[in-house]
Amino acid sequence: MTKEIYENPDLKKERQNCPFNKEEITNFLDGGKEKTTERRQLVNSMAALYILETYILSDEQLKDPVPMEYLSHADKYAEDLRKSCLLMHKLADSPAGQVQTLRSLMGAGLGSAILKEGNPIALHYVMFIPALMGQGTVEQQAKWLEKAYNLNIIGTYAQTELGHGTFLRGLETKATYDPATKEFILESPSLTAYKWWPGSLGKTANYAVVMAQLYTKGKCEGIHPFMVQLRDEETHEPLPGILVGEIGPKLGMNTNDNGYLGFDKVRIPREQLLMKHSQVLENGTYVKPTNSKLSYATMVFVRVVVCQDVTLNLRKAVTIATRYSCVRRQSELKPGDREPQVMDYQAQQHKLLPPLAATFGFQLAADHLWNLYNTANNSMEQGDMELLPDLHGLSCALKALCSSEAANFVETCRQSCGGHGYMSCSNFPRIYGQVTAAITYEGENTVLWLQVARYLVKTRKEKSGGLSVKYLIDEEKGPRTVDTTPEGILRLYRRVAVGLVDIAIAELENNSRKGYAPHDAWNHAAVHLIKAAQAHARLFVVESFVDSLKESRLSSPVRSILSQLCELFIIYWILDRSGDFFLCANLKKEDLLLLNSKYVHLLAAIRPQAVNIVDSFDLRDEILGSPLGCWDGNVYQRLFDEAAKSPLNQKNVHESFHKYLKPLLKSNL
Repeated sequence: MTKEIYENPDLKKERQNCPFNKEEITNFLDGGKEKTTERRQLVNSMAALYILETYILSDEQLKDPVPMEYLSHADKYAEDLRKSCLLMHKLADSPAGQVQTLRSLMGAGLGSAILKEGNPIALHYVMFIPALMGQGTVEQQAKWLEKAYNLNIIGTYAQTELGHGTFLRGLETKATYDPATKEFILESPSLTAYKWWPGSLGKTANYAVVMAQLYTKGKCEGIHPFMVQLRDEETHEPLPGILVGEIGPKLGMNTNDNGYLGFDKVRIPREQLLMKHSQVLENGTYVKPTNSKLSYATMVFVRVVVCQDVTLNLRKAVTIATRYSCVRRQSELKPGDREPQVMDYQAQQHKLLPPLAATFGFQLAADHLWNLYNTANNSMEQGDMELLPDLHGLSCALKALCSSEAANFVETCRQSCGGHGYMSCSNFPRIYGQVTAAITYEGENTVLWLQVARYLVKTRKEKSGGLSVKYLIDEEKGPRTVDTTPEGILRLYRRVAVGLVDIAIAELENNSRKGYAPHDAWNHAAVHLIKAAQAHARLFVVESFVDSLKESRLSSPVRSILSQLCELFIIYWILDRSGDFFLCANLKKEDLLLLNSKYVHLLAAIRPQAVNIVDSFDLRDEILGSPLGCWDGNVYQRLFDEAAKSPLNQKNVHESFHKYLKPLLKSNL
């Protein structure tokens, strides 16, 4: 007799009579039916049951013997390193092959099902290997890439220093060429020159791509990448002159052994300067790259990955909060009636439906950026740099917007779950820790906004730029009336984006008239410049959302629900930033009231399908990692089961009672 599968009656009711095909939305997000099939071959399809069910998720060795929260800092690292290494062995033997399987699994969210606090070898795949591919010559790739793919060496990417991060020109680590020995001498001239933050550096990696100031023939040629061995390949002991360790606990991702790294006159062969774009000849002659921006490719790649990663994490948070809000019943909406589902309160819909819609907007914008990256990368390989400025500007803008908005939305989702959302087992602390970290790594967001602003100002003044800034060159003409169709709202976004750039330029010119030097004029206009950059990023996201729906072949029911989500999202941002639209888009009070009326109507229209929409994200319970968001809705039993795992519940009376509390109770203070 088969055991009956429990399903919370409220969730079951939410899923009944779904008017659209959830599988069609899954295909849309994955990029097509074939892509969904490929992903499921690694996640939950029958064709790959061997890989996932038998080989990974049901393997007891890949499960936590105790919840990670109850382990020490060192034990957390050791446990996730154990699972990471075991996973690598398993994937090497899997039918799909190790590297592609790993990347696909991590992209589908499986990594968080196994490695909940982080991944000690993640940087090896996310940055070390891409850096070798993007910066190394064919000969250098032949020397190191196979070893990296086979995990004969484990690498990281060491750029950020204790005293400098996003400002690359300020990095202090030096690599001075010695033509007599044909070697570079690496040194950290001060404490602030120590590399600080690279993941996997603390205890895991034995190699690193190190970014350092290159000196040859008495001249500094700027930041360049060097392949550096850090530890002995057999003993793992640091090599002479290498000062390396771990930086300690963080807000989140505590099994990513972020580390520090210093150099005391460490010599490496000349050939370990990665020379795909620039070279140092044996006599010390420096050969410049054909374009100084060629090294941007690796950073752009990582920023695209960041956008995809924070969007996946936001999906998890929204799924957890939405399902829980349909299981949880609270208070009395009508006196004498049964307590309603929390999701029936308009205030809860206002908290959760905008981030639900945002997951689509961010995903579609990230897909657009990914396609542009691949096109630009192919062009750059042929020596065509035309797309690079636009790609760099968009990657900065989207990384900054997605990470900051996702962090805010994740925290809103946590708050929407009340006290239970504050528990570690809810998975909100881990999700928030991962998303909020993205605000500062791979370019601190404020610095990125100002880089975007520089591109926008240059484009507006010179009337020349890429496709994403075409609206600044060929400004729309016609009446300034407000049209509340999606296309009409897009025009409002364009007006705001143009208007805020013009305000920033006016502020710069005003500062110049006051006698400020150019750098001071820029600094004193920073607030306006950042607002302009943010408006540009929002425009890109909403255009991607609207255009993707227009260009996609969707059934009428799916198009209807996605269009409602799109309209809700673009109106939400207007209501949230109404001042900019009053200032630059001719928005009036009656327009805002009309938009607000449409917004609350859309909340009510989308509410009945909220669970069905998050179901279409196709996220397994193991990936969500939360008793609040489980598919079956058995929230309270699962919470109680998690509480039972606490070491404090293993005995009725804890030993500390006899040591400390009992003497206090008997002391008659």
